[in-house]
Amino acid sequence: MFILFDRERQRIPIKIWLKSREELEADCLQQAINLANLPFAFQHVALMPDTHSGFGMPIGGVLGARGVIIPNAVGVDIGCGVAFIRTDLPSGLLRKPTASGTELGRGIVGELMRSIPTGFRHQQAPQASVVLDQFKERITGDNILYPRALVKEIANGYHQLGTLGGGNHFIELQEDDEGKLGIMVHSGSRNFGYKICRYFNRLAKEKNQAWEFSVPPEYDLAYLSDDSKEGQAYIQWMKLALDFARENRQLMLERVIDIVAEAYGRYARIPDFTTEMEVNAHHNYAADEEHFGEQVWVHRKGAIRAGQGELGIIPGAMGSFSYIVEGLGNPESFLSCSHGAGRKMGRKEALRHFSVQEVMEDLKARAVVLGKQKKNDVAEEFIKAYKDIEEVMAEQLDLIKPLLRLKTVCVVKG
Repeated sequence: MFILFDRERQRIPIKIWLKSREELEADCLQQAINLANLPFAFQHVALMPDTHSGFGMPIGGVLGARGVIIPNAVGVDIGCGVAFIRTDLPSGLLRKPTASGTELGRGIVGELMRSIPTGFRHQQAPQASVVLDQFKERITGDNILYPRALVKEIANGYHQLGTLGGGNHFIELQEDDEGKLGIMVHSGSRNFGYKICRYFNRLAKEKNQAWEFSVPPEYDLAYLSDDSKEGQAYIQWMKLALDFARENRQLMLERVIDIVAEAYGRYARIPDFTTEMEVNAHHNYAADEEHFGEQVWVHRKGAIRAGQGELGIIPGAMGSFSYIVEGLGNPESFLSCSHGAGRKMGRKEALRHFSVQEVMEDLKARAVVLGKQKKNDVAEEFIKAYKDIEEVMAEQLDLIKPLLRLKTVCVVKG
């Protein structure tokens, strides 16, 4: 970790979990400097080793803010995160052929594709949702906390629950160093969270012009005071999206477990199995926390909480390794760590550099089974478009302790 503090350009320091400034792309650095110059930015800005430029705030960035919350510092996929569970099932059986001649893992991937909508697809029938049901019960009247534009999205949310989405979202069947099967699901609040962010980011931009400090438009970091009606409304809807995202991942995780259990029971005659180390953690959110003696809104955009003893998930790129970690509670990172390997190449750039054939040959060489409806954009998620997960892990050993290493065996992408 090194500290960047140019007093002529910054109000507060930036602490960066990389070896040197040369590893930081120019756009990412400028976004971090913008954060450091916000008058309500607290103590310092923290950049995790997977950091790269995002919209407004760097991915892999952590910002503490006094008295305000910034919708675009949480982002459009509110509550995006990862769920994981470890089983005692032998992962090697995924590569074994069944009576039909198809590998067990490939058969499971096919069933996952049929059972869990990916990409822009939603559920045909509404899904049961405790989260949405409870929120609807609290809606009273037509006021700023319940804007009509968002209330009508609740009905759509029932059809988005239990869906994966696209981009870097995935379902993976993984193998740990003991040959046991792990299941990992990466997804968020889907279009529901996107609509919430867009609504409140526009509202923040409108309100900022009349408030004490107007964030320069080029920062794309319009804020809401946490004691204003608008700020309280965003907090309420953000928490709904967080709960929805967690429920979404949990539902998919349970469906994957059911499909795996059926397949192992039918083809491997393993009637039962045990699970452990279940984790379900966000990496796009804001939380009211105490740091350095003050209550602040900690914005984690592409970062997870890594408090003392807390379990976390750091997935690598498709076909590489992922890690289950234990937080060390380092206060300098606001009790945070990276959320993954982090991109070193944008999606469009990856599509220009790599072909579908190159990606598919790489996955074949790694013995990885891929399930994807359309493969024309698969190069966006090529392992070479991401940072080396081992280097990312090495840069943050003062933030976390690795507990479990997992290798991709089968992956479903949107």
